[in-house]
Amino acid sequence: MYKQICMTAAVIMAALGSPALADPMIRIVDPYTRVASPVAKAGAAFMIIENEGDSADRLIGVRTGAAARAELHTHKESADGVMQMLKVEDGIPVAAGGTHMLARGGDHVMLMGLTGPLEQGSSIPVTLIFETSGEIDVDIPVDNDR
Repeated sequence: MYKQICMTAAVIMAALGSPALADPMIRIVDPYTRVASPVAKAGAAFMIIENEGDSADRLIGVRTGAAARAELHTHKESADGVMQMLKVEDGIPVAAGGTHMLARGGDHVMLMGLTGPLEQGSSIPVTLIFETSGEIDVDIPVDNDR
C-alpha cells in the first residue's frame, strides 16, 4: 500500500510539474518611461522582454494607474514615407528563448491621459499582460534624460 501511494504521489507531482517547465519564463530588463516635457499628457514606456522558456509567448495588454489608457503601440512607415504610430491589436510576440525590445521608434507601451507628471527619479507601477505567462507587475523608473 505504501509503495502504491508513493508511486501515485510521484505521478501527480510529475504531472503538476510538467506544464510549469513548458511555460515561458518572462523576464523584464532595463524598463524605463519618459515624457517629452513636464506638462505632457502622454508618455511611453520601454524595456527588453526576455523569454527564457521553451514556448513562445505574446504581450497582449498593459495596465497602469499612472494613465487613463495604456496601449501597446508601434511605428510603421506609410506608403508616402511618413512614420505613423499605430496601436498593436494582436499583441507583441516574444519567441521561445528570444528577446523583444520595446524601444523608441519601434514597439512600446503608450501612456495616454497621464494622471500626474512623470517626474525624474520616480517610478510607476505597470502590469504587463502575457497570453501564456499571465500578469507581470513591474515598477518602471522615470528617466526623462534618455
